[in-house]
Amino acid sequence: MSTQATLELERIIDTNAKSLPHALYSQTVRRGRGPLAGLIRSDALHPVFQPLVSLSDGSIYSHEALIRGPQNSSFHTPDTLLAAAVQENLNFEFETFCIAAALDRWGKLNECGRLFVNISAEVLVQVLKRCGRAALLELISDLNVLPRLLVLEITEYERVADMDDLANVVREIRAAGVSLALDDFGDGRSSLRLWSQLKPEYVKIDKYFTKDISQHADKLKTIQALQQIAAIFDSALVAEGIETENDLRVLRDLGIAYGQGYFLGRPAPLPREQVEAQALDVMRDPRVSVFPELRRASNAGALSRLTVLDAPTVEPSTTNEALGTLFLNHPKLHAIAVLEGTRPVGIINRSHFMDEFSKLYYREIWGRKPCLMHANLAPRLIERNHNVDDLVGILTSDDQRYLMDGFIVTDNGRYAGLGTGEQLVRSVTETRIEAARHANPLTFLPGNIPISQHIERLLNSGAEFVACYADLNNFKPFNDQYGYWRGDEMIRLLARVAVAHCDPQRDFVGHVGGDDFIILYQSTDWHAQCLRIIAEFGSLAIALFDDSARQAGGIQADDRHGVPRFFPFTTLSIGAVKIRRNEFATAEQVASAAARAKHDAKTAEKGLFVQEVSPITQ
Repeated sequence: MSTQATLELERIIDTNAKSLPHALYSQTVRRGRGPLAGLIRSDALHPVFQPLVSLSDGSIYSHEALIRGPQNSSFHTPDTLLAAAVQENLNFEFETFCIAAALDRWGKLNECGRLFVNISAEVLVQVLKRCGRAALLELISDLNVLPRLLVLEITEYERVADMDDLANVVREIRAAGVSLALDDFGDGRSSLRLWSQLKPEYVKIDKYFTKDISQHADKLKTIQALQQIAAIFDSALVAEGIETENDLRVLRDLGIAYGQGYFLGRPAPLPREQVEAQALDVMRDPRVSVFPELRRASNAGALSRLTVLDAPTVEPSTTNEALGTLFLNHPKLHAIAVLEGTRPVGIINRSHFMDEFSKLYYREIWGRKPCLMHANLAPRLIERNHNVDDLVGILTSDDQRYLMDGFIVTDNGRYAGLGTGEQLVRSVTETRIEAARHANPLTFLPGNIPISQHIERLLNSGAEFVACYADLNNFKPFNDQYGYWRGDEMIRLLARVAVAHCDPQRDFVGHVGGDDFIILYQSTDWHAQCLRIIAEFGSLAIALFDDSARQAGGIQADDRHGVPRFFPFTTLSIGAVKIRRNEFATAEQVASAAARAKHDAKTAEKGLFVQEVSPITQ
């Protein structure tokens, strides 16, 4: 830091906060014998600047100031410096020195862009309280930095005991024109309340969530959730730690406003004028990323479609006579729950009970006995916000009483009503169908909804791509001959072969249903890839036939009209359509064109049929 800046800092501190222990003049630094104190006294620490980049166009939006020690020394990295500050009890002094050094250097460079400067929440509160807003603004201005272009990036906010106090300090800072950012959101110390209370202009996403995001669907879903929160609080998101082309492409396509990381630009003594050439190429490339999908079938959450019957209940002491009367008064009631207070302890099936109740002399002998003797004391209990897997367990249980008795619906363990076996089957079926639209339960490949979403992204990007529709030939007779289990194996085989021959970062493989697949190519060698998929599938599929069929070259089976005939081995047909800019308006049009090309491929008995001219424009 220059002598002039040092004198200015001393004047402001002496005038406004004589008790403030500034890094350059505190007794701790002057008398400190530790290596960090020595580095501060000798002015051996210097700032470097790393760019924050607009992911929409690749322009430099701002820079972040980072402190570094002497080159080729153990104190060059910030982690070592921070550890030394803790050990030498120089946290406050070290931080204030770094801030002043960054502002001083930025002002001397006469840069006109925004500057992000790190400051812990604790130090921010102390500085403003001891120094005052006016003095702080005077220092910023005297160092040739415009307050409206300064962003204080708050770190270590978990150490703030009084959040309201910090909010008041931030209000003072913002009134002076200085903006605010939260650093490393999502690193385990994050506070959603702090985001809500401070409403920072920028929130930096911790690099844990951005690293390898192109390969992890859970990280992508997390960032999409953060985008919704950012929209509520009107904050711009900054993705930290971008280190690869694939991660940059995904973050760009997600619509993240800004990015930071080595792939965009490393910290340097001077601010950058342009991002790294590789990164700029990615951001200007119209091709879209393939979002990673959760490789499992979704359960689609709670089964809201399931109707809960508001049915009467009985107690363990209720007599058989009273229970019989209750069933007679409610002829559509399939069962009755037995409660102790609000807690279900059993369920009584109507048919079983009424069979006994209608027997000769039953009422005279058993009428006054407790009805609990007829109860299933291990009823199936399902919470109101149940998951589909809870209900599938009923369908697959060896004890089929659950289908006959139905089940008891609870709300926080308290009785809420009854559910029937018929409702259960319908609800599970509907939920599984809905889940399959997101991820096919057989192959775990994306279903119809992700397929449509990816086509829309491709159309909106303006990129040219190829839509391929793949379908099996002679699959129905194979499935009829060997059964659904081996038929499923053949479909899974096709899924594996298709995925293996596609670039996971460029090409999208989706499972429409049955033996129908969609492949959306951005790879330039799509034609060769299709031929390889057809050839490899044809070779591997033969192994799923029996020895006699392999020797005969196929199987004897009935066709769709019930006429016996010979069917060769199952093979693959692919219909391809080249999608050019502004040629299609919707995902439905693209899918329909690909389906027509697939039909032409099967009719022409060609493995690959390429529709050179769009059917819409013919």
